[in-house]
Amino acid sequence: MEGMVFDIQRLSVHDGPGIRTTVFLKGCPLRCVWCHNPESNAIQPQLAFHENLCIGCGNCFAICPNQCHALNNGRHEIARAQCAGCGLCVQACTGALEILGKRCTVEEVMKEVRKDASFYRTSGGGVTVSGGEPLMQPDFTYELLSAAKKEGLHTCLETSGYGPLQSILKFSSAVDLFLYDVKETDSKRHLKFTGVENQQILENLFAIDELGASSILRCPIIPGFNDRDGHFNSIAKLANQLRHVCMIHVEPYNSFGEGKAQSIGSQYALKGVQPPEEERVAEWVNRIQAKAHVPVVKNG
Repeated sequence: MEGMVFDIQRLSVHDGPGIRTTVFLKGCPLRCVWCHNPESNAIQPQLAFHENLCIGCGNCFAICPNQCHALNNGRHEIARAQCAGCGLCVQACTGALEILGKRCTVEEVMKEVRKDASFYRTSGGGVTVSGGEPLMQPDFTYELLSAAKKEGLHTCLETSGYGPLQSILKFSSAVDLFLYDVKETDSKRHLKFTGVENQQILENLFAIDELGASSILRCPIIPGFNDRDGHFNSIAKLANQLRHVCMIHVEPYNSFGEGKAQSIGSQYALKGVQPPEEERVAEWVNRIQAKAHVPVVKNG
């Protein structure tokens, strides 16, 4: 069983309780305008170029079989449509190029996960599978989470909830805690900002709640997009309807995705949008907490 993984982050403290290892999978059916992991959208490996690390050695120009690399007015440009993802340029590079995404077996990932087993035991942590959207690789995700459970590790699944009902119901036996994204409570606005409607997402959320699955609602709040009273009130109302939700995470916008998008040759829709100040985030938390029956905290 293999999956397409683009990062394994050890000593993570924002993706579930305790100290965790977060496994990031490639592939996502959503196209959120504020995405901070744009390199996770495509399920295939991608070439990333970090211009600030380029020393202009020209090794990539010489070795690329498809002549993807070119110098245009003194600037290094990449013809990405011609790139086959062979990685030869990465091997020749001094550190400015990398391939994002590689096929890994469950055991290969578990070898990394086991390295911090002592931290999991002392902190109540474990392993979190994130993305992208793990539901795009359901079999690999299920086998990985099941392997972690068999070793006595606490498991989290971070998901947008967008996928077939049968897939997410299957995970209930392998997941201790769902980190469930609530990006926009209004269906039309959800479609506008993410590219999909939220009906299936909400149906899946209520379905896992009926099974008794514990969840945390993870709510990215983006200035000028969903920082409105109607959304805050609907988040609280949604949480109050669920029997097994234990917390709401307010996740303020960050601009990490801008540099990542540039590195893979993608356009970033929110270029120039500034992260909110702490006082504003505290206000968001208080406005949701005023109507929610579960704790509301800032995450990240």
